[in-house]
Amino acid sequence: MEGLSVGHLLVVAVVALVLFGRGKVSSLMGEVGKGITAFKKGINDGAKEIADEGTASAARDVTPEAEKAKA
Repeated sequence: MEGLSVGHLLVVAVVALVLFGRGKVSSLMGEVGKGITAFKKGINDGAKEIADEGTASAARDVTPEAEKAKA
């Protein structure tokens, strides 16, 4: 067995269309596309945020000013 060929994928696509109908498969693929787009946007935003900070491991002091004054 060599893996999936074009014929195998075509059979799977036809079975999916028969089971779920054209509308359901179309809406499902639309949702998958939106998910992939959102994932890529999140990855790019995270990389940009890391690049803006310099290094991801840089520690920042987030102690409130009132707490700093007590010390």
